[in-house]
Amino acid sequence: MSFTEEQEALRASVRKALERNPEPWQALCEIGVTALAIPEEYGGLGAGLTEIQIVAEELGRVLADVPFLSTVLATQALLSTEDETARKRLLPRLAEGTTGALALTGEYVIDGDTAEILLAAKGNTLYEVDSAHKRHTPTMDETRRLASVEIVDAHPVGEVNINQVRDVALAVLAAEQAGAAARALHITVEFCKQRKQFGRAIGGFQALKHRMADLYVLIETARSAAYAATSERMAAIAKVYCSEAFCAVAAEMIQLHGGIAITWEHEAHRYFKRAHLSAQLFGAPRDHLARVGQTPV
Repeated sequence: MSFTEEQEALRASVRKALERNPEPWQALCEIGVTALAIPEEYGGLGAGLTEIQIVAEELGRVLADVPFLSTVLATQALLSTEDETARKRLLPRLAEGTTGALALTGEYVIDGDTAEILLAAKGNTLYEVDSAHKRHTPTMDETRRLASVEIVDAHPVGEVNINQVRDVALAVLAAEQAGAAARALHITVEFCKQRKQFGRAIGGFQALKHRMADLYVLIETARSAAYAATSERMAAIAKVYCSEAFCAVAAEMIQLHGGIAITWEHEAHRYFKRAHLSAQLFGAPRDHLARVGQTPV
């Protein structure tokens, strides 16, 4: 799997913005991440799915609590409609960094209480929400903001290809999961080089070397699956594989760190919580596994 020089430059820019800014959303907007998937005629950069996934992978590495995924969902929903008036009015705002969210059929909406542009999909129709009762819903994962939204007033925007929006969401989420899993393994490997038992670093024991090597292969396969998610079938496969890979790595991270992993001060528990919450977003792995079996090859 290879990337262009421009894509690697994008990765480096995102990583630098995350390292230098404790509250990175504004810095990310300034380097254009919110404009990536928006066509140039609406003030965007006209980039593709791969560029969005590169950003998501970097955000996943540090479990960044930013409204990127929710804004991608809102953007993709608008792009799937044929309402040119709504596109011209809303897409330039999203390109500039206005936060968006999309309410689907689930109980919770990602960043639903903070989104400046709130959309809702019901059946094949997309609605722009004019007013709603929003309430932040605390979950076990403090790095992923969820909210309950009760829509009071909304007006239709047009037809939406919800399956297309879902598949993009799965592809972007899979890249995020792969990035988080890779970082979790890196933290674990570094810890195993320092933690000593029986007079030597535990990372030197062959049994643990094999376990970490297996995790590395699992992560690289998950990463490949994420970037290959360009169709309905491959998006479902990526969701299943990346969810299971991230959960497996997070579980090993907890075990290999020992007692420190369950303390509030260590970051291991954050990766474990993100892994299990992300696995349930946009449908549990078992649901997408069923879709894989029903989708023609």
